[in-house]
Amino acid sequence: MKILMFALGLGVLATPALAAKSCDELKAEIEAKIQANGVPSFSLEIVDKGQAPADTKVVGSCGGGTKEIAYKRL
Repeated sequence: MKILMFALGLGVLATPALAAKSCDELKAEIEAKIQANGVPSFSLEIVDKGQAPADTKVVGSCGGGTKEIAYKRL
């Protein structure tokens, strides 16, 4: 029983790490969604967490929560 509980605990802890995407992959997915919505001109930038310029909107998080993807409509 203890082994089963230990294995389940490890599985729960490992799940977010397996689901994590690279910043470039996430940026590409967000870019595709924005283009599909018909936005003609925009920029996406990967920045350190909390360092997004004031005139942008954070639209994603990556790098284990250390990076953010900042969006700006031009």
